Amino acid sequence: MKSAVKSSKVNRAWLNDHVNDTYVKLAKKDGYRARAAYKLQEIDETLHLIKPGQCVVDLGSTPGAWSQYVRRKLSPKSATGGGAAAGELNGCIIALDMLPMEPIEGVVFIQGDIREDAVLSELTQHLNGQSVDVVISDMAPNLSGISSADAARIEHLVELALEFAQEHLKPEGALVAKVFHGGSYDTLFKRFQETFVTVKRIKPKASRDRSSETFLVGLTLKNV
Repeated sequence: MKSAVKSSKVNRAWLNDHVNDTYVKLAKKDGYRARAAYKLQEIDETLHLIKPGQCVVDLGSTPGAWSQYVRRKLSPKSATGGGAAAGELNGCIIALDMLPMEPIEGVVFIQGDIREDAVLSELTQHLNGQSVDVVISDMAPNLSGISSADAARIEHLVELALEFAQEHLKPEGALVAKVFHGGSYDTLFKRFQETFVTVKRIKPKASRDRSSETFLVGLTLKNV
């Protein structure tokens, strides 16, 4: 009974924080599907990653806020304030997630698990031989609370994003990946350093203070 009461209080506190969250309110105002759009926006405005004419792959895309942000950046003339920018798309966006995603005009969406060869093959087919300018990955596993198991799951997903980037990025391309401070963080940071000429660590203001998430950005591939 005590645990149920405690859980109820935690849920009410989370709901209250969510409803009053500045970025949740901004997302509703700007037409974004989630507050996560502002995490990518800060990273992009800091490092100037996403430009018209590029090919961008969005891993772990659902509900679609990151793809919405990229869509606006690739259609600057039509992006006049809404998250769901319309109009001519100057570039390409391919999004992938295990969960369904509501369509976004001009975005190719693949529903599937990146850990499966058939899904990776479908993603590659959609690229049609084109190299990628930017890979953005907001992928995260369902956490079990067992630190060693969770660290392994997180590391595996980021490794998959790294492998995809090494295979498909242009030499001067970039990878943005969500990671978590904990057992796998140092290993993943080292992998980024082995893969990219420059590695940046960014904790966007839109990331909640209590969250252990941060983002690693790799710029310009090594050994290409």
